[in-house]
Amino acid sequence: MAIADAKIKEMVDGYLARHPEEAVLLAEALQQLHTGEGFASRHTLPMHVTVGALVLRGDEVLLVKHLAYGIWLQPGGHLEPTDASLIDAAVRESTEESGIDPARIRPASPLPVYVEYGRVPARPVKNELAHFHLDIGFAFTAAAGTQVGRVQEQCRVVRRWTERANHGFLLVGAIPVRVCTGPGQLC
Repeated sequence: MAIADAKIKEMVDGYLARHPEEAVLLAEALQQLHTGEGFASRHTLPMHVTVGALVLRGDEVLLVKHLAYGIWLQPGGHLEPTDASLIDAAVRESTEESGIDPARIRPASPLPVYVEYGRVPARPVKNELAHFHLDIGFAFTAAAGTQVGRVQEQCRVVRRWTERANHGFLLVGAIPVRVCTGPGQLC
């Protein structure tokens, strides 16, 4: 069963309670959340929900190269009808795209560390119209020594552990996320 719209709204509301200054950035998405439905489906237009996984291993963060756009991002993607929760979806995506054993990562918080609303350009080759993603990202800590592993055949991605950005900030999409100085901790 797909993740209920009420659960999506609850997560976004929880995030905004901690980061009220971002409500203006999410105004259009919030309006859609309160007037539409079916946001767990990738077929819902003009907006649907995606998830991201900010996986930290000590002073490193896991990144994958998005082959369609040629940029490095945190693992993430669309929700599936079998996902029990947004956090479960983020774990699934990180596992699919990195090959990391899901037993080696733990959520750093039950609430998202970022929520980003952005336009996705049309991709005629995939018969996709331009639309918007409401990307809800969660932080995870990986056990020391955790390595990337084999990925599913259809997930031909380049992935790597890389040093966290200078001054304790990591850019996640357009949103700078404050990463605390302690290994694997987020503010």
